[in-house]
Amino acid sequence: MAVEDQVETTHDVVDLLLGQHQQIRDLFIEVQSTAGAGRRDAFARLVRLLAVHETAEEEVVHPLARTAIAGGDGVVDDRLAEEREAKEVLSRLEELDPDSEEFGSLLDTLRMSVLEHAHHEEVYEFRYLRQHYDADRLRTLATALRAAEKTAPTHPHPGAETATENLVAGPVLAVFDRARDTLRKAMSDKE
Repeated sequence: MAVEDQVETTHDVVDLLLGQHQQIRDLFIEVQSTAGAGRRDAFARLVRLLAVHETAEEEVVHPLARTAIAGGDGVVDDRLAEEREAKEVLSRLEELDPDSEEFGSLLDTLRMSVLEHAHHEEVYEFRYLRQHYDADRLRTLATALRAAEKTAPTHPHPGAETATENLVAGPVLAVFDRARDTLRKAMSDKE
């Protein structure tokens, strides 16, 4: 299920993000356990989810965490460094044949990195957001996160990890990515 297609019944931003973390875990398993066209499709869905999810976190969650958490700047800077590293690996993976040995090895490296990153967010950001913001604010933040996802790039763009960078470059990159996705789909439909 695409990020944009999620039913909007999620209680709050933390629930929404935790659900996406589970979807990411499931997609890694699907990519690793399939081959051929199935692997390419699962990997395309994983790339899209990771790109959209991280951009929305960078625009909505990380700025709040900077102010809501004692030492928030350091916590967020560490998450942004992890995100940049993952985007770089994900970009390299997009250039490889999904059935190659190099792809499998690099995918495993990415999986470990992304799962560790998700754990850090859950432990060092999400629980503090729940402590700092009331339920109404967290529900409003879920709506803001969904809105950010609708205009987010669908592929990784290392170097665009802050809210400002995403707000300036994100819409242009998103249009480019979505056009590229449409072209790739049209080309694969012809095969």
